[in-house]
Amino acid sequence: VPGMVLRSRYPRGVEQEIFAFLLVHHALRDLMHQAALKAGHDPDRISFTRTLRVVRRHVTGQAALSPLAPGPVHRPEPA
Repeated sequence: VPGMVLRSRYPRGVEQEIFAFLLVHHALRDLMHQAALKAGHDPDRISFTRTLRVVRRHVTGQAALSPLAPGPVHRPEPA
């Protein structure tokens, strides 16, 4: 993405971010391949950009819902 900056300031963090981007790319490509096969289409004809947009909309919508119950966090007393 033009103008995108990695968040980490340290080499180990940059390495981790790049690895995360590669994992997401691989996961999206696998999703595209499975969807194309299921629909009987050529996987090479599926748009990566459109897939990314659909996934971003779906994940962003879910990100607004917290899996945690509201209220104070209960922490057990140390033994």
